[in-house]
Amino acid sequence: MRSAKTLALMGLTLTTLAACDTGGFGASKDSPYAPTGTSKNEAVDGLEVGDRLMAAGQYELALDAYTRAAVEQGLTADVLTSVGWANIALGRLGQAEKHLQASLELDENRADTWNNLGVLLMERNEFSQAVQYFQKAYALDNGESDSIRDNLRLALAKMENPSYDDEQSEYKLVRRGGGDYLIRTTP
Repeated sequence: MRSAKTLALMGLTLTTLAACDTGGFGASKDSPYAPTGTSKNEAVDGLEVGDRLMAAGQYELALDAYTRAAVEQGLTADVLTSVGWANIALGRLGQAEKHLQASLELDENRADTWNNLGVLLMERNEFSQAVQYFQKAYALDNGESDSIRDNLRLALAKMENPSYDDEQSEYKLVRRGGGDYLIRTTP
């Protein structure tokens, strides 16, 4: 019986000494619980997250990311253009137009915003106005964007012949910082 008490006392002593270690009884690295304390890593930019989600076709989640970016950065021209871009992809043309117009009020020299407004007008079958927007975007971009040129070509063809249906009649939304995304027309 005496040895059982000795073993219990030794176990208690070892447990107490282990608690005095700098690690204490804290969670191990493979713990299933969330880490405590602060992380030195900063959050990823909401606009970048939104762009990635748009590329993945997750338009509603992208809109949420752009909304978070608006909270963090304010309603900048980049944020407004991105929100408008996501709304076009979701088919919410009225909301998209409002955001894209607000972006142009802040910075009227954004080729991507002019292009995306042109795409919006193409979706509404307002071809002559879309041509004007694509021409403005093409001029601001110095003719460097194939996407804007293709949109302008398609808008001109549709303006001359509204029943024109090219097999590759896909409108191209242009994202900030380069790249483009297709909006497929519905028959």
